[in-house]
Amino acid sequence: MRAAVVTAGVAIALTSCAPTISDGAAPRDASVAPPPAGAVPDYQLGGAYEPDDGVGIVGRDRGAAPDEGRYSICYVNGFQTQPGERDLWDADLLVTVDGEPLIDPDWPDEVLLDTSSADKRDRIVDIVGEWIRGCADDGFDAVEFDNLDSFTRSEGVLDVAGNLALATAYVEVAHAAGLAAGQKNAAEYARVLRETAGFDFAVVEECAAYAECRAYTDVYGDAVVDIEYTDNLPSDWAEVCADPATPRSVVLRDRDLTTRGDPDHVFETC
Repeated sequence: MRAAVVTAGVAIALTSCAPTISDGAAPRDASVAPPPAGAVPDYQLGGAYEPDDGVGIVGRDRGAAPDEGRYSICYVNGFQTQPGERDLWDADLLVTVDGEPLIDPDWPDEVLLDTSSADKRDRIVDIVGEWIRGCADDGFDAVEFDNLDSFTRSEGVLDVAGNLALATAYVEVAHAAGLAAGQKNAAEYARVLRETAGFDFAVVEECAAYAECRAYTDVYGDAVVDIEYTDNLPSDWAEVCADPATPRSVVLRDRDLTTRGDPDHVFETC
């Protein structure tokens, strides 16, 4: 899911409230492996299929099996409900405004999770932690957590500190399960998320389209997996590939991430 543009004031708030490595926060866990540098990725959230021979990284939903023989990233929606799964959540764990669940304006079947208190975050981790451990049991190598910027869409109900604390808890569960943990989008927060939450790599959408690739690569180096979409390319695909700012692991996909054989399916690499 494409991260929303966030104001500079919010970014400053995140930086000021979060501890740094020197404050005792844990650095990246050296016992887990980030995606192989420069490997070709495929992003298959719309459905799993056999990747091309040259693909070395595959991202799939937690409900799908990992791709054996390739570095596999498990998608987990960590800060909003997944479509069709709202009934998994107690009502008080969902953000409400005027008595109604607060729905993501771009994803009408996703409700924001309430990260506003330690008790609620613990109860969220009780549920999502099982998904994370399930990714490890299934054979995934890593996990990415979507919508960590949900507080920017919360109409003031949530704040940066709550989402950062939940992200840190997720990373701890992932590392304990032997999984690398991936930041998803949110370029403005890359450095503090790596230093404070302990993320190992980043999965980003459209960093070339939004001219923010260096915000990730300056922090994660080659441990950045970029997905660009056909309906929002900033220039010709060949030019995107030739741009030195573009991460080495990059793929061009159709917006709906369709499976091979679908007439709208697009999969191109540099």
